Amino acid sequence: MERSMLHLAEGLLNRGHQVDMVVNQPRGAYLDQIPEGIRLVTLDRRLLRSRLLALRAAPRNWRILTRSVLLTPASGNKLPHLHGMVRYLQTQVPDALIAASPFCNLVATWGRQLAGTTTRVIVSERNTLKQKVMKKSANGGRWRHLPALVGCTYPDADGIVAVSDGVAADLVATAGLPAASITTIYNPVVTPGMLKMVDEPSPHPWLEDGGTPVIVAAGRLVPQKGFATLLQAFARVLQQQPARLLILGEGPERDALLALGEQLDIRAHIDLPGFETNPYAAFARADLFVLSSEHEGLPGVLIQALACGCPVVSTDCPSGPVEILEDGRYGKLVPVNDAVRMGDAMLETLANPLPTELLKQRGGYFSLDRSVELYLQLLPADQLNSTNTSTTAFKN
Repeated sequence: MERSMLHLAEGLLNRGHQVDMVVNQPRGAYLDQIPEGIRLVTLDRRLLRSRLLALRAAPRNWRILTRSVLLTPASGNKLPHLHGMVRYLQTQVPDALIAASPFCNLVATWGRQLAGTTTRVIVSERNTLKQKVMKKSANGGRWRHLPALVGCTYPDADGIVAVSDGVAADLVATAGLPAASITTIYNPVVTPGMLKMVDEPSPHPWLEDGGTPVIVAAGRLVPQKGFATLLQAFARVLQQQPARLLILGEGPERDALLALGEQLDIRAHIDLPGFETNPYAAFARADLFVLSSEHEGLPGVLIQALACGCPVVSTDCPSGPVEILEDGRYGKLVPVNDAVRMGDAMLETLANPLPTELLKQRGGYFSLDRSVELYLQLLPADQLNSTNTSTTAFKN
């Protein structure tokens, strides 16, 4: 989400618009990558004042609001900034505000209502709400009320964007939103800057020695990414042919994954080098990329691998891969958590990879220019013709 919002802000800036990147907390891996010309704005945090404002914004839904937001720890670093959002909108009065993720979407929608401005608000969902609610509700029931709040709040926005048709269908089923009210706009994944980074030096010596085939995966080391299944599938690959596996990323599952590697007797053939700022140089040199996730919204890393010309195998998880790969035309799809089918698909793809240019062409479909153009189409025509439009990208 952070990377795609940064790309979107850059694309709007390149079209001649004034852009603010509005955040709750100025931190994260991409903080130093904000392009010159984009103003970083940090919202004030006032918990009590923001709670009272939320109740003012949604008086008819105060019971749902209390259960799903005011008492939910996950909203703790977002809702307190509602007061700051109202002040920002009243003082800066941007023409458009594009928000991402449920709680930021709620703050943006309520903020515009309370500020009384004409700012056009576009909310966007980056992942399936059902999966998020199911996961969080396991630790407490308050999350189960969030879909109802989303369903009664998002219609107040001027546009509702889903990053894939799967995410859009989930919003309809989980939050009860009308399908006609949702626009699918794929994330701006492939950018000119990304393509330039492909030619930078290799991030790992395995990708330079020209020896045993190298399989690459990337993402946070968390259960959602399914890396344990990937290791089991990779062990099956090693039974048939030599190979090496790189998993780029960092997270709490590192020790467990390394222990599983030892248990499967594949430790010498895998490496977890940590977070990589330029994974594209790895994708361009790898023999195969594998997405093993249990669920996604629109997995940008899968698109990036395609754009780099790397053959891919992916789980058919909700949502995104089936759309990106067009039902398997551009890469094999396998069931979630099925190490046998994944291993077989990896072997088949290593033996018969698709043409590099075909893969690059498909990846290029998810371009920055295309995404920016579709977002701008959600703005009134008179604003589209103005190079002075002030646009705000709001994220956690």
